[in-house]
Amino acid sequence: MSNKITNWILFITLCLIWGSSFILMKWGLYDENQLPVLSAYQVAALRMLSSGLVMLPFAWQALKPLPASTIRYVLLSGWLGSFIPAFLFCIAETKIDGALAGSLNSLTPLFVIITGALFFRMKTSAQKLSGVLTGLLGSSLLLYANNSQPGGYLAYTGFVVLATIFYGFNVNMVHERLKGVGSVQIAAIAFTGLIPPALIVLIADGYFSLPLAEHKYVISTVASSALGILGTALASVLFYVLVKKAGGLFASLVTYGIPFVAIGWGLYYGEKITYMHVIALSIILVGVYMANRPEKKKAIPAD
Repeated sequence: MSNKITNWILFITLCLIWGSSFILMKWGLYDENQLPVLSAYQVAALRMLSSGLVMLPFAWQALKPLPASTIRYVLLSGWLGSFIPAFLFCIAETKIDGALAGSLNSLTPLFVIITGALFFRMKTSAQKLSGVLTGLLGSSLLLYANNSQPGGYLAYTGFVVLATIFYGFNVNMVHERLKGVGSVQIAAIAFTGLIPPALIVLIADGYFSLPLAEHKYVISTVASSALGILGTALASVLFYVLVKKAGGLFASLVTYGIPFVAIGWGLYYGEKITYMHVIALSIILVGVYMANRPEKKKAIPAD
């Protein structure tokens, strides 16, 4: 199989996994009649616990060559890039649709640029700034479209936006502080380090006191665990592989595929998606394209 075909298989697989993450959250939170089963904290904690347990066998080997100062940043990456956003997304999806959450997730590349400029002295340009402003305009329309509907919850869409800010900050931190650390190393240490806090949340929120043998709790637990194993651990490793094989530019295009998979699931489950949502998402994706498009190099005048 050629490298090009392999890259596209990885690309499509990642779009499907990450795009389906939002419906898996819904399956963890609610039963087939849309009645609550697990709390947002329980679903998020199960996601983190399962991703940590899957990566646990690789953690010891990953720790060996790293100094303590580097391990601190890897563990911090786990909190900023996975733990906190997992809870923010689950809390948001108690009030908003998965399709909307998936669409807002496409803001991540824009916040990579914003947090990079604000906190990491990353150089920006008029083109990137135009892309960021266009994307933020699209997100404002998306928030307006959701809040103008019956049952729209502006504050809960804000939780998703906050999660993408954490994602953006984490990408820059990893780039600046963990350049020499292998991708699987980061995933193994970061996710394993989240096992204790995830267990604490599950115990504190009464998960182990639930009648877990009942059908609805089994389904919700399996969905939440699949979210961690597939949507966090496996997808992270596959993404790192894609970056190394095809380059960061091609890998970053996954951002464009995720919302459409999320919207597809939303349509299948009868979530309300209006023309305004589609227009707003299109504006966001145009902004992402503008901000990440390679800039033309200025011609050097001949002497």
